[in-house]
Amino acid sequence: MKDLTQCVLTPAVSSEGFDPLGVGVHRGSTIVFKDAAAYAARGERGHQGYSYGLYGTPTTRTLEAKLTSLEGGVWSFLTPSGQAANALAILPFVAAGDHVLIVDTAYPPMRDLAETDLRRLGVDVDFFDPLAPEDLSGKISDRTKIVWCESPGSTTMEVLDLPRISAIAHARGALVGVDNTWATPLNFKPLLHGADIVTEALTKFVSGHSDILMGSITIGDEALLQPIRSLVGRMGIGVSPDDASLVLRGFETLGVRLRHSERVALNFARRMAKHPLVDAVLHPALENFAGHAVWKRDFLGSSGVFSMTFTDEASPHVAAALDTFRLFAIGASWGGTRSLVAPMSVERFRSATAWGGPDLILRLSIGLEDEEELWTDIESFLANLEQRLVASVNPERIEGVRHG
Repeated sequence: MKDLTQCVLTPAVSSEGFDPLGVGVHRGSTIVFKDAAAYAARGERGHQGYSYGLYGTPTTRTLEAKLTSLEGGVWSFLTPSGQAANALAILPFVAAGDHVLIVDTAYPPMRDLAETDLRRLGVDVDFFDPLAPEDLSGKISDRTKIVWCESPGSTTMEVLDLPRISAIAHARGALVGVDNTWATPLNFKPLLHGADIVTEALTKFVSGHSDILMGSITIGDEALLQPIRSLVGRMGIGVSPDDASLVLRGFETLGVRLRHSERVALNFARRMAKHPLVDAVLHPALENFAGHAVWKRDFLGSSGVFSMTFTDEASPHVAAALDTFRLFAIGASWGGTRSLVAPMSVERFRSATAWGGPDLILRLSIGLEDEEELWTDIESFLANLEQRLVASVNPERIEGVRHG
């Protein structure tokens, strides 16, 4: 061959004897075939074969296989984000005239998708109380195609009785989907408790380093495979094999990271619950939490993410006191090595239930910093909050707050 041809064509190199622990990064859009007949029959390869990069590479398939095994499913799909996974888990199964039921405590972008896009497409949408399966029973109908759940609930941590909800949904012919991002498949396996579809925001705990956006959909029945795969193909949705390799690398330390953050978070939650300015700590593993019994029955562990609310008097001062934090970064998402804190508002994202008290919830994600130093950071925040509250009724103390 001439030089220009040799520049383009890549020589085949044997990989025999090369067996690394890490997964190779297979980049590729075009996949070539040995002859015209193989190309003509490419559709016969099925969902496990390779025909075009959009439908998977050995790198992405490795991540999908790991997820499928951990979730107890039959197949997994990768998506560009957790919310993309949520959307693509619903869209293939609904059409104009159908009905969807969504738990009232779902991730806010999921509520927005339902109220904006599903309604625009002619799909009727209702929301149900996460703690009242009878509310679901009263709203479900033969037109209901999917019941969408998230457990624990976004920010407020309500735990659903998924087996009971699944039984109600299946009795009316509806699918059950669950956003499992808080728990990950190490702490909860929705497919084993009656769900048909489970999604994860791999962005968070699974990737574990706050530098990747990715989501996943895992199904428990092969009958659901083709509708999702076809829609993913029609919409041209795929993920980078480089990103998939980073998620695979993060996966290897998920167990130790999750158990560490679980332990520290529960320790902090118990200590915060004793503070006089904290009204409630929202953590399913706390014995006095409303959903604790169901959590203990169905879950294998807890997460490094929990929330807390403050007294009526303290709540107006929380935002200003956040600037006291030095180790906790203020930011959205969770599950990375860095601890995060985020003030959340939920009242406007509730319709089937009512949120009582101040509309400010502080969500914490525990990372991998030194536990003692993290607690000192929390103590500084709480002390500053207390100073600000005192100063609001005793202006002479304002200087201490400014320098706190």
